[in-house]
Amino acid sequence: MSKLDELKKLTTIVADTGEIDEIKKYKPTDATTNPSLILKASEIPEYSSLIKDAVEYGKAKGGSNPLELIVTKVFVNFGIEILKTVPGRVSTEVDARLSFDVEGSIKKAHEYIALYDEAGIPKERILIKLASTWEGVQAAKVLEKEGIHCNMTLMFSLAQAVACAEAHATLISPFVGRILDWFKKAEGKDSYPGSEDPGVQSVTAIYNYYKKFHYNTQIMGASFRNSDEILELAGCDLLTIAPKLLKELSDSSGDVPRKLDPAAANSANISKIAIDEKSFRWHLNEDPMATEKLAEGIRNFAKDTVKLEEMLKKLL
Repeated sequence: MSKLDELKKLTTIVADTGEIDEIKKYKPTDATTNPSLILKASEIPEYSSLIKDAVEYGKAKGGSNPLELIVTKVFVNFGIEILKTVPGRVSTEVDARLSFDVEGSIKKAHEYIALYDEAGIPKERILIKLASTWEGVQAAKVLEKEGIHCNMTLMFSLAQAVACAEAHATLISPFVGRILDWFKKAEGKDSYPGSEDPGVQSVTAIYNYYKKFHYNTQIMGASFRNSDEILELAGCDLLTIAPKLLKELSDSSGDVPRKLDPAAANSANISKIAIDEKSFRWHLNEDPMATEKLAEGIRNFAKDTVKLEEMLKKLL
């Protein structure tokens, strides 16, 4: 069996792409999208019908300034198409420019859910992606009480993870590869052995904390730079993997031992952390990697949303 098939025995595999053909190829359970992935997919001619439909929808229902509705509909159209291929859920990301806006994030989530509902897709198959800022956590708390499931993204620290679990978020997506990027630059290293990879260690710490204290929030490792990172997290609740690395795992064979284990986590010597707004902001401030990568991630997702808007403006 391939390593991908072996990994599927231990972990739910999610495709990290907006490209439907890639999703069909590797048969994941779920799929995740973000503004950068949607922008990339939107430039592929075979998906032009999804863009055209969104533009027509926005023109008809968006009033005098249809662009925001068009962008929202583009994200939903890709989600609808993806859900024709995966048996599980799709993650659709709230505009990164709303990362510090609780009410704006909730409003956008409601818009996504309404458009999916219009297409006959139940909210149980949707994960609303929110940045793991304090404001994003507060938005998730409200949405989860309404039965709208949230995927907390741009996560780089245990403090963020604890806040999301306390808010009863359905899912978190700690960014393994981006943590590695930061440490490679900061420490002047070209690489780390798999078990010493700082991103792997971060997700392992979050996993052990969640399982030790019996949180229901699921953990989905994300943003991988190599297959070693993925294999070091075998046993994680979910892993979202880009097509290039899905291919690499599919093309290689061998055993995939479980690395993350709830039993081991339960017996670990871990202290519980109390998180409120002040302590959340302090912990984040004391972690230069998390502070920098969160800010950078928000900026880059916002930048790609603006690029998508510029592309759509030309169609108007």
